[in-house]
Amino acid sequence: MFLSFFYLLRARGLKVSMGEWMTLMNALDEGLGGSGLTGFYYLCRSILLTSEADFDKFDMVFIEYFKGVTTPEDLPEEFWEWLDDNEQFKGADGFDSSMIEKMQVDLDELIRKFEERKKEQLERHDGGAYWIGTGGRSMFGNAGFNEEGGIRAGGESRHKTALKVAGQRNYRDFRQDNVLDIRQFQMAFRKLRQYSARVDEAKTELDIDETVQKTSDNAGLLEIVFNKPRKNTVKLLVLFDSGGSMLPYSRLTSRLFQAVSTSNHFRSLKCYYFHNCIYDKLYTDPRCRYGQWIDTDWALHNYDESYKVIFVGDAMMAPSELTRPGGSNQYQVYNEVPGIEWLKKVQRHYSKSIWLNPVRSGSWDGLYHFRTIAMVREVFPMYELTLDGLEAGIKHLLVSR
Repeated sequence: MFLSFFYLLRARGLKVSMGEWMTLMNALDEGLGGSGLTGFYYLCRSILLTSEADFDKFDMVFIEYFKGVTTPEDLPEEFWEWLDDNEQFKGADGFDSSMIEKMQVDLDELIRKFEERKKEQLERHDGGAYWIGTGGRSMFGNAGFNEEGGIRAGGESRHKTALKVAGQRNYRDFRQDNVLDIRQFQMAFRKLRQYSARVDEAKTELDIDETVQKTSDNAGLLEIVFNKPRKNTVKLLVLFDSGGSMLPYSRLTSRLFQAVSTSNHFRSLKCYYFHNCIYDKLYTDPRCRYGQWIDTDWALHNYDESYKVIFVGDAMMAPSELTRPGGSNQYQVYNEVPGIEWLKKVQRHYSKSIWLNPVRSGSWDGLYHFRTIAMVREVFPMYELTLDGLEAGIKHLLVSR
């Protein structure tokens, strides 16, 4: 059963043993994976993988093998159009957290009812307590709440109370907006090579385009054209937020650091660290220890305006850390100038500067720290720390203005 899937996992570098594979087969015989692709995915991942470092690679293999496969949990495409339009229900819905304790439902019966609704329903439905829709108290849909629990279809989790989630498109090929591994970072940074320039040296580099053009103009008589060599002129300053609320993203930022530090796409690369916000010091070590720093003014003086600057952080902090003298949350450090003024000073000095945020953009306006995220966004263009976000940010750095 699925033997070709086993061989594909091995071929893509996942060290799945025969013993682990037989354990998976036994689990399937016992019905532990359920009847849907979602259950099978999590069962495979829990048995076959021994390290979370392999999750991304496993997801890619899973997409490759099962792309296009549908299961009973999938909804027709028109359902997704109805369910995605739930803006009117984003707000109060009468939810009471004490209701969670009352949730009792038979999962088999729940799935049976869900299948019945799929066959019966012919149009979009909002509110109510029966159909698959948005809002209301139906057991099926999103943006509402049912006291007994139910199946979330589409939308985003709000109360973490769904007993099943139908049609999460985890296994379709949409990796462009997923978090990145080291190679993906490196490939994205290669776009900065567009900043390379011709150096004032002898014409020793073959100009293929001009050679083809000249040869065509000569009716096929070969004319080889040389040009001055092009060398990388990119200078990059990367500032990493370290510690605190960034701890959940430490693996991701570590990948970014490794990708940047091992890249050969830059004429000059400088990396420093800060905690929540920069002030008059930039730390030389991610532990942000007292005294292990350089003066921010020194950096601005020695790294000229030709540097491109990338901030990496979640912009989540107490508002006072941005707005007040002495706002730094590090007890032994006092900042005379508010953090927001330091950010503006950096932006004025480096016109090519962006902010990469590991938090999904859909949450920026809804988090407890939305105020500080909004304040930072007024200073720097902010992008998600995903492949799409990074490429959009680099495109911004490449635009001449």
